[in-house]
Amino acid sequence: MRHFLTLKDFSKEEILEILELGHKIKKETKQRVFKDYMPKQTLGMIFEKSSTRTRVSFEVGIYQLGGVGLFLSSNDIQLGRGEPMSDTSRVISRMVDMVMIRTFEHTKIEEFAKYSKVPVINGLTNEYHPVQLLADYMTIQEEGLDKNLVVAYVGDGNNLAHSWLMLASKLGFELRIATPKGYEVQEDILNDALEFAKESGAKIIIGNDPKEAVKGATVVTTDTWVSMGQEDEKEERIKIFNGFMVDEKMMSLAQDDARFLHCLPAYRGLEVSEDVFERHADIVFNEAENRLHAQKGFMVWLDSRRGE
Repeated sequence: MRHFLTLKDFSKEEILEILELGHKIKKETKQRVFKDYMPKQTLGMIFEKSSTRTRVSFEVGIYQLGGVGLFLSSNDIQLGRGEPMSDTSRVISRMVDMVMIRTFEHTKIEEFAKYSKVPVINGLTNEYHPVQLLADYMTIQEEGLDKNLVVAYVGDGNNLAHSWLMLASKLGFELRIATPKGYEVQEDILNDALEFAKESGAKIIIGNDPKEAVKGATVVTTDTWVSMGQEDEKEERIKIFNGFMVDEKMMSLAQDDARFLHCLPAYRGLEVSEDVFERHADIVFNEAENRLHAQKGFMVWLDSRRGE
């Protein structure tokens, strides 16, 4: 049985296989062909952190695959009243066919997976956001940008940056990450990525100058400067991240046909300017839609490997 906790656990071939399946199911969906890939299966969805895209994409996704999603807020289950994660896992995983968790510390989802009898999916933790990266790369493939790909990530060295590190180091493309000093990616995650890059040939560049990162890039991406749970740091972060907004001047340093991606929600006037966002809105919202299709791909893929 396989879990989907981080892209670190997957080979290049497996990632591309999952994406190919996602593209296939997306094509079927667009043709209004809905196959029961997971008939009558139940996806338990545990939310310790709320979300728009994660809830809608998983709930709609499992329904379109022939199953049903069960929304479980931490306020609605015993986990929110202090039940150990291990006990919650041993109860819920005996009643559902798959579990998605959106939580805080990555150790929580690791503990849940340790005791689970069914595949566990990381809907987001403080350290990783792998479901978003599959949607991002699916969008990159659709735009024909996966050849000679150079990605510039500008902003906070957070879970999204960590997941870009994992994806680049597995697939072998060039990734440049620029963060303010003191907001760099975690050293242990960077070291893992550098080890994987030795095999894949990925080029990974870490720095503090966003202009250097964006220069000549084919894809420019960012994330909110103030993630959920960091609201009390908002004013301080806005000051520290000054100069990291992706605006037209910064985008002009990238290749002429470079695309801008954003995982959403996007805060105009902070991490991205209004004009850059609106100029690339079509691809950004395709990226958001691809959460649905990429996730259907790996749910079906995980289901097919229960015996491993």
